[in-house]
Amino acid sequence: MRCPQCGTESAPQAAFCSRCGSRLLEVKPAAVREYVIALIRRSYWYYIGQIMVGAILTVAGMTLIFKGPQFIRPGFVILIIGIMVWALIPFAHRSVSWRITSDRLMESRGILATSRREVELQDIRSIEVTRRLRQRLAGLGDVVIASAASADYMIRMTDVYDPDGVAETVRKARLKRLA
Repeated sequence: MRCPQCGTESAPQAAFCSRCGSRLLEVKPAAVREYVIALIRRSYWYYIGQIMVGAILTVAGMTLIFKGPQFIRPGFVILIIGIMVWALIPFAHRSVSWRITSDRLMESRGILATSRREVELQDIRSIEVTRRLRQRLAGLGDVVIASAASADYMIRMTDVYDPDGVAETVRKARLKRLA
């Protein structure tokens, strides 16, 4: 390293110049911006119950409407409720997301009232992948990431596609961050 005061070449690890004693400036790394590696959302299979309820209510409403004039009003009410159940599914789908960035893992919940939980990648203690039978049939699973900062602090990704791939993405991002 070259001394900024006298220009003498010093050892690379030296903190002070061997000739004049002035402090050697360390080259600071360029500012690295955080970037998103992956955005993960729950699968629509998570909402299969709501999809089925919406379908049953819609079919029941249509059946009542075509049954006769005395059933038209209740048929429309049931039909509209079924359509509203279907219309709310995309909002529920967007209300929970997990973002893997170059520095941290973030969990966001809610649309109007929101909450956010973060775990620094270097603080990750363990990554668990579980797949129940129903999830395995649909290609889904749960990924649980525990933080070393607290025993009770974890992020649980439920019903995500390719949970092994998600876990591997988190592992690679963590290793890259630690390097």
